[in-house]
Amino acid sequence: MRDPVAVQKVGNRSGISKGRSGVGQRPVRRAPAESIGARLKSLLGYVPLALRIGVIAVILLIGFVGYRAAASASFFQIRRIETKGTARASIDEIQAVVRRDVGQTGVWRADLQELSNHLERLPWVRTAVVSRVLPDGIRVRITEREPKAVVRTSAGRFIWVDDDAVYLGEMSPTDQMPAFFLRGWNEDDSAAAQAENRDRVARFLELQRDWGTQGLSERVSEVNLLDLRDVRVQLAGDDSQIEVRLGSQDQSARLSKALTVLDAQRQTSRGPLISYIDLTQGKRAIVGLVTGNHTVAESKNE
Repeated sequence: MRDPVAVQKVGNRSGISKGRSGVGQRPVRRAPAESIGARLKSLLGYVPLALRIGVIAVILLIGFVGYRAAASASFFQIRRIETKGTARASIDEIQAVVRRDVGQTGVWRADLQELSNHLERLPWVRTAVVSRVLPDGIRVRITEREPKAVVRTSAGRFIWVDDDAVYLGEMSPTDQMPAFFLRGWNEDDSAAAQAENRDRVARFLELQRDWGTQGLSERVSEVNLLDLRDVRVQLAGDDSQIEVRLGSQDQSARLSKALTVLDAQRQTSRGPLISYIDLTQGKRAIVGLVTGNHTVAESKNE
């Protein structure tokens, strides 16, 4: 006789799902994914320091190469030059210097200080302030040198100079004539000559101011300052052949006295023979007369 077989219902799976514990299973939740930044940070923690420095160096190198490429691009090539403050300085010369200096580097990489130094070597330019006008422009603001005296050179040229004894250019026919000219210029191209000439300009301006105040300038054609201890004056007009020797001091008082002596002597027969008046020998004026091929000195105590 067979044992009875237990029949299991297939349609009801609830018994199976409960399993042995008799409790239903829930789906397992996954941990949230890490952010990319966190992963990189975690990864970098395992990278040696030397390797990290190398990566940074490569990045900087790439950036530098990109910078040079951008700066050299046609986008920054010089196209516009603005110039302000010029009256005598040549705009064409200023623009030529800018194009020469900036043409190779572009506006972005231009050395503005070096460009300014080059511009200040031009005639009439005392200072040059340079700035960029991106992307393709340069602005130049000029402060010009002021002409202070006209120097008559050994070659007979008449050159404007400023108070720094810098050559500015030849005097043109349209320029206002100075009261008188300066002679005795050291024409050597050296720092020592420049310093000497600066002293000459300073003495010239002092004499020009004093003689202008006293009304003596119109009687003077030029002042010779070759030796500042032996200042000499060539007179103007009908007295242009007469030299007045003033020495190293009291030049204004001595010139006034020399002209008084000359005016008195003009009324005599010796007037046309006067070649020089020397005020360097104390209070007496020594008058030199030309007689034939000889010069005779006479002492006057006017």
